[in-house]
Amino acid sequence: MRALNRVCERTGYSVPVVEYAIDALFSSITLEAIDTVMRGELGSAHVEPVGPVAVVSSRTTIGVAIVPALFALCAGCDVHVKDREDALVTAFFETLAEEDSRFAVSARASQWCGEAQAHDLRLYAAVVAFGTDETLRAIRAQLAPGARFIPYGPKASIGYVTREALSDSNVTRAISQGAARDLVLYEGQGCLSLHALFVERNATLGPQAFAGLLASAIERANIEFPIGQRDAATEARIATERDLALFRDTVSYSNAQASFLLELGEPDRAPAFLPRVLAVHAVDGPNDMRAYVQRHSLPLEACAVAGHRDDVFAAAIAAGANRVAAFGELQRPPLDVKHGGRPRVAEFVR
Repeated sequence: MRALNRVCERTGYSVPVVEYAIDALFSSITLEAIDTVMRGELGSAHVEPVGPVAVVSSRTTIGVAIVPALFALCAGCDVHVKDREDALVTAFFETLAEEDSRFAVSARASQWCGEAQAHDLRLYAAVVAFGTDETLRAIRAQLAPGARFIPYGPKASIGYVTREALSDSNVTRAISQGAARDLVLYEGQGCLSLHALFVERNATLGPQAFAGLLASAIERANIEFPIGQRDAATEARIATERDLALFRDTVSYSNAQASFLLELGEPDRAPAFLPRVLAVHAVDGPNDMRAYVQRHSLPLEACAVAGHRDDVFAAAIAAGANRVAAFGELQRPPLDVKHGGRPRVAEFVR
């Protein structure tokens, strides 16, 4: 509870959002999942730890440093995490040390100024870092020659709804609820938030009708996961985006407070990347989705898909998605799925 309160204070997210994040993170860490990763990536080969590992946490994603730190520890490395102000990783490591005193030495977390300043990253054989491209370049420049750099830069996630999935009202309702959750969690920050949605034409329920259903689901999701703290500049940008949608005379859904915005989008407009703002794009097939991603040079992390069609899965992978998930599960990645397309543990051994 202390950690939850500190995370809420640091991020500005509401309590239900942070509770969801902490549950999603720690419920994924199971012995079975860890064993699956270790066996799948290392097999029975004899390996040695790469050496001491540093992990530079993300400013936004809650507890993002914990999973790579966990696998570095499993590989036998000593780990030092640059923790955020909420000290979530510190609390986790303290718990590990209470269970096994060896972790008091091998798992450390602390805060230092800036992304890398005031701490000598040349001391580490491998450095994991999360951040913007500029931040990652600055960190990379400070590593020792020959050190492994494991960067995780900014990415986006998208969704695709097939016409077959829109033929059943119960299925459609579930899709809209899942998509709404993927949108509102974490205010669009992080690579697993829903940033663009594609809906096929020529279905029982058309893209515009689905957008109306989704808007209602977003309003309900706003109650389940209420908005935390928003600065005035962000509120103004969302309100401006809403007003521009009205000016363009496109079909859009919002409210007087501009707490969210859903718009039937145009293919030449890139994602807004604003909290709880989403464009629904009507498409004829998955190649339209792939073309959109390429047109706007979107680096993808995941794609939520409704409907089981090989061409959709193939297009999502070809567009760059590292993971295909069900709607509502974008923000709950399994532990044994490669984040950013990178192995979980193999980079921490030699």
